[in-house]
Amino acid sequence: MAMASQDIMPRQKFTAWLLLSAMVIAIDLLTKYWVQSTLAYSEQRPLTTFFDLVLFRNQGAAFSFLAGAGGWQRIFFSAIALIASVVIIYLLRKHPGQKLFCFGLSLILGGALGNLYDRLTLGYVVDFLYFHYQYHYWPAFNVADSAITGGVILLLWDSFKRPQQ
Repeated sequence: MAMASQDIMPRQKFTAWLLLSAMVIAIDLLTKYWVQSTLAYSEQRPLTTFFDLVLFRNQGAAFSFLAGAGGWQRIFFSAIALIASVVIIYLLRKHPGQKLFCFGLSLILGGALGNLYDRLTLGYVVDFLYFHYQYHYWPAFNVADSAITGGVILLLWDSFKRPQQ
């Protein structure tokens, strides 16, 4: 009887991590839908002196890397997202009790799948968060990109917190 309850706990934790990823995907897709239904392509709406909402289409990866590569990059980045997702799901299943590690992985998984959805359905990723200082602009990004960045930071933090062997 005790063995059965020990098996349930890791499964519940694994499911919780997948639910976190699903929440990231849902928030990402809802915000992208809202921006696409609110703004025209490349329209810029200032909200503060340092932040605008925009509607950009990114055919590349981070910071529009390879955006003008002729189309092959869509398949390439989609394949990377799929492979990374399989690896992340494996790691979440293997280490469900490592909170910081799994939290970071869940954010990355949700972000990767949110952007993958855009690539597969639209052929590009919708970016809309646009920060700037005077005339210096940070490349536009989205909720999925923020989740991926946050997840990577958490993984780095987790790696420094672990005892060296």
